[in-house]
Amino acid sequence: MRPNPIDGFIVDRAAIRYVGEGLQRPECILAERDGSLWSADARGGVVHIRPDGTQRLVTQRVAEGFATAADEETRFVAGTLPNGLAFARDGDIVISNFGTDCLEVMTRDGETRTLVDSIDGEPIGKVNFVLRDSRDRLWLTISTRVKNWMRAISPNIADGFIALYDRGRLRVVADGFHFTNEIRLDAREEWLYVAETCGRRVTRLRVGDDGSLSDREIFGPTDHGAFIDGIAFDAFGNLWGTHVMTDRIFAITPGGDLRILLDDDNDSAAGRALMAAFARDEATPELMLAAGGTIAPWFASITFGGPDLSTVYIGSLRADRIPYFRSPVPGLPMVHW
Repeated sequence: MRPNPIDGFIVDRAAIRYVGEGLQRPECILAERDGSLWSADARGGVVHIRPDGTQRLVTQRVAEGFATAADEETRFVAGTLPNGLAFARDGDIVISNFGTDCLEVMTRDGETRTLVDSIDGEPIGKVNFVLRDSRDRLWLTISTRVKNWMRAISPNIADGFIALYDRGRLRVVADGFHFTNEIRLDAREEWLYVAETCGRRVTRLRVGDDGSLSDREIFGPTDHGAFIDGIAFDAFGNLWGTHVMTDRIFAITPGGDLRILLDDDNDSAAGRALMAAFARDEATPELMLAAGGTIAPWFASITFGGPDLSTVYIGSLRADRIPYFRSPVPGLPMVHW
């Protein structure tokens, strides 16, 4: 068996560098071959960080033909909060919008239209993340059906689900998750891996040819003891991820072993207090806000980029720039690569 390239690897804090400035909630990051980064931004759009480091904010505007007379002048997308991002085959940006609770598509100039805003005639729920597969299907995570999503930060609520957008229709393909967050497909698209934030675990399901999901099982530890947010595969088959609010980067080996690669919480009192309160179903916004490290508070996502896919970018919920470091192994190329 080949040695795992992350054996013995720990992120050197002194080697961490930063890109971008003045960002707001750079939760999800997409990387392109030319070195461009596209980051979700709470100002109502996506920030394009060019290879030379210059950047521009692309704000969402209602696409021509979709605007009403009342908003024809401004044409902004009301209540928008882009969260998960994916590239469409034509280079447009697909957005799972945590503010509008819709699945949207935006051109690189900001023209936005809604792909779907309901499922079986009902509101979708708290839309979180979107992933495109090699067949151009869109996999969507809905964290909760609870209107005030903060109330779903509980060990006792499991109403998150996964939906598949295929041929213009959105349908539920798996249900009953503890706050569904990021999802990833393995190299052969045989398994779909799911970060269950409030389950504090990663679950995987076998992908059927028709998009059905089966053989659900836990991958790696049954309980990380921390909230999991983003996940991404490297080329060896390790599943990297983030522990949000307690700010760690982990990897689960193909054999299911958990490795901590970066710890920016260092078993802090605030982190311990948050996890203890969560176990009692008493987590509060105040306890959450007290937690977090200094590199980029509230690690949220992992993105492999750079010309060799060996630069790792950390998305976060409370930082205004993006940290990055070098990995000993390249990332698994996403379908747009």
